[in-house]
Amino acid sequence: MRFACTLSALALFALPCTAGEFKVGFGETDLTPEVGAGKKSVFLAGFGQNRKATTVHDPIMARAVVMADGDEKIAFVSVDVVGLFLPSVERVREKLTGFKYVLVSATHNHEGPDTLGLWGASPVQSGVDPDYLKRVEAGCAEAVKAAEKTLAAATVKIGTAADPALINDNRKPVVKHDELVVLKFFEPKTDKPLGVLVQWNCHPEALDSRNTEVTADFIYYTVKQLRETQKCPVAYFTGTVGGLMTTLKLPVKDEKGKELADGTFEKSERYGRLVGQLAEKALKGAVPVTLTPFDIRTRELLVPVENNIYRLAWSFGTLNRTMYAWDGTPTPKKFVPTKEVGKPVAVKTEVGYLKLGELEVAAIPGEIYPELVLNKVENPADPGADFPNAAIEPAVYDQLKGKHRMLIGLANDELGYFIPKRQWDEKAPFCYGLKKAQYGEMNSVGPEAAPVICGAFKELAKGK
Repeated sequence: MRFACTLSALALFALPCTAGEFKVGFGETDLTPEVGAGKKSVFLAGFGQNRKATTVHDPIMARAVVMADGDEKIAFVSVDVVGLFLPSVERVREKLTGFKYVLVSATHNHEGPDTLGLWGASPVQSGVDPDYLKRVEAGCAEAVKAAEKTLAAATVKIGTAADPALINDNRKPVVKHDELVVLKFFEPKTDKPLGVLVQWNCHPEALDSRNTEVTADFIYYTVKQLRETQKCPVAYFTGTVGGLMTTLKLPVKDEKGKELADGTFEKSERYGRLVGQLAEKALKGAVPVTLTPFDIRTRELLVPVENNIYRLAWSFGTLNRTMYAWDGTPTPKKFVPTKEVGKPVAVKTEVGYLKLGELEVAAIPGEIYPELVLNKVENPADPGADFPNAAIEPAVYDQLKGKHRMLIGLANDELGYFIPKRQWDEKAPFCYGLKKAQYGEMNSVGPEAAPVICGAFKELAKGK
């Protein structure tokens, strides 16, 4: 197995951490699968089954940022795949030592290899290549180790910028999380840039379901744009993408004003560079920020799996995930594995609240709807909703009281959509007078996911 690790030039002379000194390092690993004659089939994730890759357009990468407060280190990793389950994250963590916390996120790329199992040759065949998944897990750890070697003293600035025209919400009600967050790290004496961390809220699916080329979609171009203009490593993290925050059917024009079609690399590149330019706008207004000390709070909990498609996929082995007995308690005294398909089951996941000095970060294990982040759940609920009287979940950003905030989605797991329970709509009559259900519920573990996740996050933020 071969990994191509890129180290910052600053890595060569990095010194051991001293107490209380903030340092940062960036590293990356190339995880592009081999495609072509004589190679294993690569099933592309995110749309329908049996979409096999025919060639490689641009690389699949794992990118890591390591931050240190003296001898205390934390790591953030982002990999250009559709998602990673918690067991994969746990295996990444096992390969690393000396870290207070390691967050592993996926960009939710819809044009990369299947790493979850849902997009194989048929609905009852996993699309995961076990050898490639091991490579991804090892590559995430290698990216962290590469970043660790580059640790250098740093100052930091944080900026935000918003542009609702860069996101399409294809499910009613239209609620967009259109805020981009960017952190830029500098060498203290020279102000030389050490790296950029950018977080944005949109599905990487500009190439749509017709594409058969392996690509990181628009993220490849966002990173490329920022590397060109900022002259340093760049790591991209996804955020609030439920809802559905997408580029599909979003009008995107080239520099001459011509509208670009979905499913084209022209649209993917243009969109990616526009996101990069939004990050550049955020950097122009960036202000100094302190990212120490580190206060890391995480909780393992159970989320009930009520989605019959997921339950069937689990029973067929398409989803390789341990299930646990569910008795209605998200945090039982003991997590009891089960293989009884006919009984209530749950999946074990992890929620995180991170206070990095003046920055608070929500680590959410799936694709959360903007309504649940921004406190915009419908009230009153549409009468066509399945649970119109359900309690409104505590909004994620309402729990963050600090100077700066950020949300990382698909953090340490991928449980699909977290939908406000009072907006759940599988049964007729449908909301807004529609003749059929909107897209969303089929890719959620169930209506209790949002109440459980949001409730757990509220408790973590309060220190309970």
